[in-house]
Order: sequence, then structure tokens, then C-alpha cells
Amino acid sequence: MNIFVSNISFKVREQSLKELFQQYGEVTNVRIIKDKETRRSKGYGFVEMPNDAEGNAAINGLNGTNHQERTIVVAEAKGKKETTDTHSQPEN
Repeated sequence: MNIFVSNISFKVREQSLKELFQQYGEVTNVRIIKDKETRRSKGYGFVEMPNDAEGNAAINGLNGTNHQERTIVVAEAKGKKETTDTHSQPEN
């Protein structure tokens, strides 16, 4: 599951975000989006968790919580997937 995290403090590093989400399960990738020119955090990023149940638990547990003096917004990422899987399963 790809999870979108916004309103991240500009001081937060990927390792810190990974540790926050690991409370809920395995984290395979963390990426904080940075400005191409300044290399400064844009205040949002993505966390990938292979287990959907753990991902949903992280979303429910972390959305609206305070992390490094900011109230973070956590939701399932929508839109373009960055995987090699081009066929998605229809939901029942």
C-alpha cells in the first residue's frame, strides 16, 4: 500500500518517518519529496507498506496526530502507482 503523508515538518528525515510507521508493520520504502533546486523538503511524502491491513492501521492510527510539532495528514495515496504492476485487481 502506498501512503501519502502531508504537513510533515521540514526538519523530518526519511528515517524518522520510517520509524513512525514501523509501529504498525513493515515499511519497504519512504520518500520525502524535495524541491529540485533547493533540495528542501516540500512537507509531504510517501510511505510504502506491503501489507494493506498494516497500512490501513497506520493511516487510522497516525492521521491527525502530532509529529515533531506538526499535525500530519495520512491517507492512502491515489493516482499514479510507481510499480511495475500495470494491471490492478477490481475491488469486490
